[in-house]
Amino acid sequence: MSDKNSKNELEYNPQTGGLKERLARVKGTRWVRFCIVAAIFVAWVAWLGNWWVLLALPLLADIYLTQFIPYTCWKAIKNKAIRTVCSWIDAIVYALVLVYFLFLFVGQNYQIPSSSLEKTLLTGDFLWVNKMVYGPRVPQTPLHFPLAQNVLPILNCKSYIEHPQLEYHRLKGMRSVERGDIVVFNFPAGDTVALNCPNPDYYTLVAENGREVVKNHREVFGDIIYRPVDRRDNYVKRCLGLPGEWFSMKNGIVYINGKPLDEPENIQFRYIVTTDGTVITEQVYDELGVSKDDRGFNGQFYEMPLTYEMVKKLKSYPWVTAVERVTDEMLVGSNDSMLTYPVGYDYGWTHNNYGSLWIPKKGATLKLTLDNLPKYERCIKNYEGNKLEVKDGKIYINDKEATSYTFKMDYYWMMGDNRDNSLDSRYWGFVPEDHIVGTPMIVLISFDKDKGGLGIRWNRILKSANPDKK
Repeated sequence: MSDKNSKNELEYNPQTGGLKERLARVKGTRWVRFCIVAAIFVAWVAWLGNWWVLLALPLLADIYLTQFIPYTCWKAIKNKAIRTVCSWIDAIVYALVLVYFLFLFVGQNYQIPSSSLEKTLLTGDFLWVNKMVYGPRVPQTPLHFPLAQNVLPILNCKSYIEHPQLEYHRLKGMRSVERGDIVVFNFPAGDTVALNCPNPDYYTLVAENGREVVKNHREVFGDIIYRPVDRRDNYVKRCLGLPGEWFSMKNGIVYINGKPLDEPENIQFRYIVTTDGTVITEQVYDELGVSKDDRGFNGQFYEMPLTYEMVKKLKSYPWVTAVERVTDEMLVGSNDSMLTYPVGYDYGWTHNNYGSLWIPKKGATLKLTLDNLPKYERCIKNYEGNKLEVKDGKIYINDKEATSYTFKMDYYWMMGDNRDNSLDSRYWGFVPEDHIVGTPMIVLISFDKDKGGLGIRWNRILKSANPDKK
């Protein structure tokens, strides 16, 4: 036998014999490793609350101790190239399994794609999202690729298999969602998606164009697909309304249960800025911190989102003649009430004057009327899985006439700090508790696409992702 073959046999030395013989040959260090892994596994099962998962414990014992299944048989392959490929596959599979469990039960990275939370979070921020604060969800779509939310890059196909679908279950966390939290969640109106037009959402497209137009013009809107709860796009907003509370807005001021809410430190609104003819330069925009995507100019005046501090700074320039906050009419026009939630129903609510609207609470019973039904139809039908119909002026839930409904989940009201540039709950409604992913803790790194090169914002690395929340 050659030295090369002898080395291969030393690298792969499979167990032989019966159970007693195999256990007798196990080294003490492997027993220690098995005991540590088994203890972690049992603790995880207890947290999971499903003791049936303990049936996988014998598999762990076989991996570390008895090795009836030849997991590392590839080490005996004589062809070095094939053996190297197999070793890489083994390492990649192990890493993917580790990442799968890390992303599911601990946390994951998330990129800020839009300016809806500026200046608290900036476009280009990469966040670490903690899932353990509110308790991680047991995956409802367990068969999915761990590094993609719903589409595999390059292949441009689904990154998940829809079946099986598990019932919603959340493990015990440190606390529930609180007012002021910045929350990452699955987009509630993302259950149905027109692939060629993901923004605005499908329901807004239907309200603007008609359902048949969206359905029959695939060349424009693309295929219409359904996505499970945990495979819907991730959004990040600030929680302003909690279950059981009344939300309203008057002239841009948020009211909870009739009382005005303290505004976040970095809240922004859109303003019209006029000058004496002086052109606002790149340097001024940089000093203010206004990104290129947020700059508007129509030949007479400038339009941009500003914090109160930015307004003061802008007014200090001698060539600025006026800084005027944008009104509802200037911002969205006359059809805003048909595009605010509930989409397609005119309650007379607008972007800055909205509600009053009650936020559903688990176990609370609401009296249903034809007037308030559109506000809660998605909760009853889409989120809580009931059959809902209106026949002859009467409401039927699961084929039974209903005058009230008791909610199964808590719901939340989410909004962006960049108030006039945020598609939030005012446009797509409540966020159900089963859509909650976690809360961002720190900014891992941040890239400014307006800058040349990498455009790294060095001052944001490892910065708190929610400085307003003490």
